[in-house]
Parts: sequence; C-alpha cells; structure tokens
Amino acid sequence: MITTIIFDIGNVLADFTWKEHYASFGYDEAMVERLARATVQSPMWNESDRGVMPRDELIRRFMESDPEIAEDIQRVLADVRTMVAHNDYAIPWIRSLKSRGYRVLYLSNFSEKAQMDCAKALDFIPYMDGGILSYREKVIKPMPEIYRLLIDRYDLIPEECVFLDDTQVNLDAAQKFGIHTILFRDQAQAIEELRKLGVE
Repeated sequence: MITTIIFDIGNVLADFTWKEHYASFGYDEAMVERLARATVQSPMWNESDRGVMPRDELIRRFMESDPEIAEDIQRVLADVRTMVAHNDYAIPWIRSLKSRGYRVLYLSNFSEKAQMDCAKALDFIPYMDGGILSYREKVIKPMPEIYRLLIDRYDLIPEECVFLDDTQVNLDAAQKFGIHTILFRDQAQAIEELRKLGVE
C-alpha cells in the first residue's frame, strides 16, 4: 500500500526552462547551447545544487570553461527567475493527493539561488508535508545519502513510498532502498502509473 508520494521538482512540479531563460536575453540557438555547455550541462552545475562551493567560485568556474563568453555567463546567471516556470497543475494535484490521505514530500536537486529567485514558481511547497532541497543538506541525487536522509527524517517505510522523477538514474538510486518509482513524462502519464500502484 502506498502512503507517501515523493516528487522531484524540476520538470515534474515545475519546469526547468533554461533554454527559454537564455533565449530571453536575445541569444540565438547556437549561443544558447554554448551557454548551456558552460553552465547547466556542465558537471559543475551539480556543485551549485550541492551547495558546498561559494556562488562566486561557481561562477568563476563556469566562466573558466569558456572564457570568451564570460560576461554572457555572468549576465544569464545574475537573475534566474525565469529559469524555473510555474505549473498550474502542481497545487491542485498536491491538494488532491493530501485530501485522500497521502503524505506528499519533495526531493529535489536545487540551488539556494534558484530557490530565492524562483520563489513564485515554487508556490506549491507550502502545501506539501515537507521534503529535501539538496543545497540545504550538501548532498544531491543520486547520492545514497540523500535518500537515507529523507527516509530517516520522515520515518518513511520505503515500500510504502513512490518517487516521481524525470531522470532515470535518480529513480535507480531510490529503488535500491525499496522505494517504488515512476519516470515522469507528463501529469496524465504519472497519474496513470500511480493508479497502477493503487493510488486513486
């Protein structure tokens, strides 16, 4: 029996809209992809979510990866409010699950900067029963420690939980703890997959 629904945030409850964010500065597609390689697609992006390295050091590392566009990197990362977009279905979905007795948690790789700048897009968080943002705990998915922390903090029985994430490696790590998983593609698909697990 499933008692707890665990949601990733980016591209699940809210959309990670980095392409739109970068394009909003007037950059063409080639430049958007170049900026992405230096930032969101760089291994250093995980360090931003892990919250261990100071932000000015992170920005310096991003710029060092492509010095020719250093000023552009600074520009697009100075204010990231449009890098996360609100999903209208998030709050109604959370409220619906809670009204039927399910506990609803979040487990997300997220930086402090993104949480601060994108607060409006994260308006669903107060409706949830808690959760973990990676930067606060200095661990990220798919590190085993973040799943153990969630389980211990909320006294979860893994076999009674289901985790929805858009990245398979994060789900694979959760499965090792006995947590049911759903690879999220869209809300309709996720609801159908939840139904198969008995979540009506």
